[in-house]
Amino acid sequence: MDRERRVGRRLKLRHMEIVLAVVETGSMAKAGTRLSISQPAIARAIAEMEHTLGVPIFDRGPKGVEPTQYGRVLLKRGVAAFDEIAQAVKDIDFLADPSAGELWIGTSPGLAEGVVLAVIDRLSRQYPCVVVHIVPGGLLTQHEALRQRRIEFGFAGNTRRASEEEFNAETLYEEPLVIVAGLANTWARRRKMRLGDLVNEPWTWPASGTVFDSLVTEAFRASGVEPPRATIYADAYSLRIRLAATGRFLAIVPASIMRFPGIPASIKVLPVELPTTRRNIGIITLKNRTLSPLAQLFIERAREVAKPFAKGH
Repeated sequence: MDRERRVGRRLKLRHMEIVLAVVETGSMAKAGTRLSISQPAIARAIAEMEHTLGVPIFDRGPKGVEPTQYGRVLLKRGVAAFDEIAQAVKDIDFLADPSAGELWIGTSPGLAEGVVLAVIDRLSRQYPCVVVHIVPGGLLTQHEALRQRRIEFGFAGNTRRASEEEFNAETLYEEPLVIVAGLANTWARRRKMRLGDLVNEPWTWPASGTVFDSLVTEAFRASGVEPPRATIYADAYSLRIRLAATGRFLAIVPASIMRFPGIPASIKVLPVELPTTRRNIGIITLKNRTLSPLAQLFIERAREVAKPFAKGH
């Protein structure tokens, strides 16, 4: 406890700012330029930190400086500390003026066009000056963005795969994939069909090797047929919907997409179940990170939007 107090009294936020600048620029000289202080002052501050902590923070070499294992630990905590300070400033600004604020969230393409879009629509009507930054990416991309604190939370499928040690995962609802066709398509006029009947049709779904693609493949094999190759591989749901609307293609999309405004009236869900494609959709947050009031508000709205899906599935 005495050591913690002694170190706490001697280490300042300025010291941490210097460490972060040296790591990000790769040299003390460049860090000095960024912070508008001399290189000797940078070196002196780092020496003071190493003396206080009793361990080396950086390894010096001909190619610059690299953080040691001790430096990496300090860096990790330092990033979190500065993030909390930045969040505190945002919280104060939002509490002082709830009509303004900025929010960074991660989301997969499908959710961006569905539940996230619906939440943004509701929130922007109540708080028209709020700015939302959408950072696209799947579950693993969101994990890294959360670690780096580039987003406050993420929307993704298969959230149970999130590490329990690092992240909190809240399931909002479960949904299957569905097959859609344009009303001009012959299959749109059929009341009964099996998945095997559709194998030789022109298909569109996301790229080979994606989680989505593996779910589709599993659905065909569970029905006793070998999965066909798609004619058009496309990640954008809006593109697949438009292709289906032509009447030429069968598209596979998340069931929830069909419940939101903007879907062409000429699109119909075919009566073919894909039970093996059901997956949980939810929110991922970084443990021990306090969410801003705006983030909490967004998540509350997301729960409201997701309620009908949770009941319907």
